[in-house]
Amino acid sequence: MNNIKLAPLLLVFSEVATKCSYTAAAKNLGMSKSAVSQQVKRLEEAIGQQLLIRSTRGMVLTSAGETLLARSELLDQQLTMAFKELNQIKAQPSGVFRVSVPPFSEKEIVMPAIRQLCIEFPLLTPEVVVTEKWQDLIEHNLDAAIFGGDLKTCDYRALPISTVSEVFCASPRYIGQYGLPNTLDDLTNHKYIATTWHRAKIEVFDNHLANKQLMSIRHSTKVNTLATGLEAALLDMGIALLPEFLVMSHVENGDLQRVLPSARGRDWHFYFLHQYKGEKPQHITRFYQLYRHYFLKASIQQTSIDKLEAD
Repeated sequence: MNNIKLAPLLLVFSEVATKCSYTAAAKNLGMSKSAVSQQVKRLEEAIGQQLLIRSTRGMVLTSAGETLLARSELLDQQLTMAFKELNQIKAQPSGVFRVSVPPFSEKEIVMPAIRQLCIEFPLLTPEVVVTEKWQDLIEHNLDAAIFGGDLKTCDYRALPISTVSEVFCASPRYIGQYGLPNTLDDLTNHKYIATTWHRAKIEVFDNHLANKQLMSIRHSTKVNTLATGLEAALLDMGIALLPEFLVMSHVENGDLQRVLPSARGRDWHFYFLHQYKGEKPQHITRFYQLYRHYFLKASIQQTSIDKLEAD
């Protein structure tokens, strides 16, 4: 007896026995009623036993039919589960997921998002590139990129994440030595740490991002990376205008203090860049959701700190 050839017959028999109807089984299987009847007859001939009895009360299973139904139902369920698992594996994203992110967001934003992404998509292998520079997705073989600032003209899709504005800060030791500036004009009497991404005249606003002023401040130190600017401020080298997300943890632990709390710099817009013109792969969409969630969570924490300082 060739069990492999009998397997399709068993599945047809199971459908007929479960529905107690050749007509209903045929409709569900997408077959003709006569074809279903022939399959059941072939099975009975192969095993040498009658499985179904038609009577005036309908269709009745023989004892052999009841035994076989119990086994064939399990076979049907196992096949269904097997194909379901295959479809899940097929739909599960896998392989390298390469993304570039700005520095100093790793602890509070990037890595929590990556960790959750790996839990939900365990077949992914994340590669995180930390950089302040614009990264072309195709040139650098990136699936996505987080970028803060003014976007260059490109064919990529840019999803908004949020905005971060800048605050003036300095170390308590610097403040202890040189005092606190009370007005923006007082900055001219302080050591100022300049950055290359600011223009010659710095844009300064109030905390409602209104009353814009353009200021020219002579610097004592100039840097071209966030890391260097932060380090200079931590080493008591002067007052710096840095993004809130960068200085938040240092303000919390007392290594830095916000100065001129009624003033702040411009808003920096952060975007999630990808190159998919149609529907995005689910892991790309999910990483955007996760990154934005942790970004906004960090922003809320910063807002709470600002309120405490204002009180």
